[in-house]
Amino acid sequence: MLFDSPQDFVSAPRHAVTVFGMAGVGKTRLAALLRKSAWFHFSVDYRIGTRHMGEFIVDNFKAEAMKVPFLRDLLRSDSIKIESNITFANLDPLSTYLGTPGNQAKGGLPFAEYQRRQEQHRVAEIDALQDVPRFIERAHALYGYDNFIADTGGSLIEVIDHTDPDDKVVKTLTENTLLLYIRGTDADAHELVRRFKQSPKPMYYQPQFLVQKWEEYKRLNGVVSDADVNPAGFGAWGFEALLHDRLPRYQALADRFGYSVDAADLATVRDGDEFIDLVAQSIAKRGRM
Repeated sequence: MLFDSPQDFVSAPRHAVTVFGMAGVGKTRLAALLRKSAWFHFSVDYRIGTRHMGEFIVDNFKAEAMKVPFLRDLLRSDSIKIESNITFANLDPLSTYLGTPGNQAKGGLPFAEYQRRQEQHRVAEIDALQDVPRFIERAHALYGYDNFIADTGGSLIEVIDHTDPDDKVVKTLTENTLLLYIRGTDADAHELVRRFKQSPKPMYYQPQFLVQKWEEYKRLNGVVSDADVNPAGFGAWGFEALLHDRLPRYQALADRFGYSVDAADLATVRDGDEFIDLVAQSIAKRGRM
């Protein structure tokens, strides 16, 4: 959804924006802020972790509980209930399910199992993104929200062809929302890597890239067997590699189909009106290019 002028966006009776960019760059913080200004917040990761992968996550909890005789007996007699308590701000159930490949004694997953869960996430993310138009109308019809923000995961760029206007996800988002890239700096990237090490986020790699980086990590660290890989080490190293691989594709998506704002400018936004003004400035900037 591109606009002929900033005023066309500002004066629109309803606004729908999809924000994308690096995991941890401020998308969810923005969405939480906009909720206070009567914007409907659609979290793609939350939708993945509840509607599209919720059963996988809970079944994994149950599989672990079944290893404990006391809990196994209670589960079999329907005496206890196990469920995920995923929230917009706490995606740990999804992150834990996706896991990290490597040494199982250190909490890693067999590489083939990790690939299987990655494919589940790919399908779920596409389905969740395709839910956006329905939730725009649902938010308006049921709850009276005129403004809507879709808060996407960092892996949006991995499940689309960012050069193809007929890609089904690109088409869905561009026909129904304004695409806005939240652009970080090199300093932001370093900080995101540091924060990822402390609190991992859900990660998705394209299959070929995953295999390439998996073999590269083993080679760089002198590891022969998949089972000997340190999962925490690969997780942090893989996140940084993926981060830098994504950056030019994020920008290309924005250049072709949307707009860009700097994370530093976004950090100054205090409410919905200031966000609309910031987007309008980005529209004006694109118009002058």
